[in-house]
Amino acid sequence: MSRRKRALKREKTPDPRFGSTLVTQFVSGIMKRGKKSVAEGIFYDAIDSIEKKTSQNGLEVFQKAMNNVKPMLEVKSRRVGGANYQVPVEVRPARRTALAIRWIINYSRARSEKTMAEKLAAEILAASRNEGASVKKKDDTHRMAEANKAFAHFRW
Repeated sequence: MSRRKRALKREKTPDPRFGSTLVTQFVSGIMKRGKKSVAEGIFYDAIDSIEKKTSQNGLEVFQKAMNNVKPMLEVKSRRVGGANYQVPVEVRPARRTALAIRWIINYSRARSEKTMAEKLAAEILAASRNEGASVKKKDDTHRMAEANKAFAHFRW
């Protein structure tokens, strides 16, 4: 363990269009090779197409999708007496949002639509309806934690 003081969390600046730090974090997750303006364009196009398809506020649909994908429990490996156990642990709030962002982006990249904005919009819409691959990933994570509830006493 490090002997230095703990690293300070940097404050995220809110994005220019919605004024949300969650959107900033999401855009940073989409970004490749430092091209932030391209990532912002993809995200904003996805939100606009969601608004056209559903005639609802795109940011609210996005936030609902994020809440549906955030995991409450996950499993961590713990070595006890020569055996590895999958111990269920509660997920910290910062990690919860990071996992949700990562899952939505990765599963939207794997979709078959043409542009990344269309893929992202489709995955966000599916997640807001509790469908799609990212919600399935959360359910699988919860199921794994539930199955290994017997090892919860190994929590550290």
